[in-house]
Parts: sequence; structure tokens; C-alpha cells
Amino acid sequence: MSAREEFDSWAAEGRDKGMEDRHWHTAKHVLARMPVEAGETVVDLGTGSGYALRALRETADIGRGYGLDGAPEMARNAASYTDDDAIGFLVGDFDALPVADNSVDHVFSMEAFYYARDPLHTLEEIRRILRPGGTFYCAVNYYEENEASHAWQDNIAIEMTRWNRAEYREAFRDAGLHVAEQDTIADREIDIPPAETFPTEDWETRAAMVDRYRTWGTLLTVGVAP
Repeated sequence: MSAREEFDSWAAEGRDKGMEDRHWHTAKHVLARMPVEAGETVVDLGTGSGYALRALRETADIGRGYGLDGAPEMARNAASYTDDDAIGFLVGDFDALPVADNSVDHVFSMEAFYYARDPLHTLEEIRRILRPGGTFYCAVNYYEENEASHAWQDNIAIEMTRWNRAEYREAFRDAGLHVAEQDTIADREIDIPPAETFPTEDWETRAAMVDRYRTWGTLLTVGVAP
């Protein structure tokens, strides 16, 4: 199954809103860190329901927001969730971004980058579209140090890239982006039940759940275009 087919089915089932609810716990902290100024242009890769662009319009008054998704149904759903003419949604491939050179101030991606077929080339594409000084805020929960995430590949038909922290930094640099920051953002909002309730359907021990959400959480790597 292709990424398009996989996520079209998710959109048809309404799972885009479920992803928004889960990702928002840490995505909002990533968005708050972005040095976005009024009137700037932002591209959201793997936009899903488009929640990031809607938030940036409200909090930072971005001038234009473009949400790109490989699944037409995802993009169609996202467009239906807003009537803001400053936000548009595109269907496209991470390997050939339908955006002009040096035309974007910031790129954001939450829980989507690891679906890229050729992640280094995707980084090169991001470098291409960013203006000098533009930033790429890349947030992922699926990465090597987060061992609880490793089993996710078994539940999805799309091949996913699982890099460690150092590999993210190296790839950003190889693509021509300066690495300005790398950090993990813990999920402080998800409820972790008391130890006596474990094992649960998803977790054998409370310690494992604490490790996943409080210790590792979301990996954020920030690249800056020279």
C-alpha cells in the first residue's frame, strides 16, 4: 500500500482529527518556539488536518500557509476545516515540493518526515524552498532512542525511516542546513494511570509508559538555511 492509499483511508475514517488531538500535546510547544513573524510564509509538510497552520494564523498572524500532504483526502478534509483564504492545501510528494526556490520563511513538520521515501532529498528540497535564515522545525516521535516507538513499523504498510538524534543532525548538515537546536519535548498532558492498573492493553508497566511520554516524548530538530 502506498502512503497516499494509507492516509486516504485514514482521512475517510476521520482519523485525521484523532492525530490532531494526540499530536497537539507536544506540537503546540514546537509551534510556540518557531520564530514566526506576522506576514511570513509557512509550509506544513504532512499537514494532516491542517491544525498547525490554523494555530499559526491565530497566534502569529502568518501571511500565507501552505499545507502539503501526499493524500488527497487528507488535504480535502483539511481544507474543509477552515474558510481562511490565507491557508491553502496542496497534494504533493515530499521528494518534489511544489514550491518555488527561496520563497518560504519557515517549514514545519509533525510526525510526518519519516514517511519520506528519500529523507535526505526531502531535506534538500526544504533547503531549496527556504529563504536565507529560514527555519525547518522537524518533530518526530518515531526515532531510534524512543524504543517504545520501534513497533510502530509493524502496524503500518509504509516503510518508515528511523534515525537517531545524531543521524538527524548529520542529515540536516549534509542537506545544507545549519543545526540550530535539537531537543526532546515531553508529553506532560497524557494521563498515566497508577502502577496498580498495569499491565494495560498497550503497556506492560507504568515505567515503560513514563519512559515513552515523559522521558523521550517528541524529538525536535531545528535547521536553519544559510
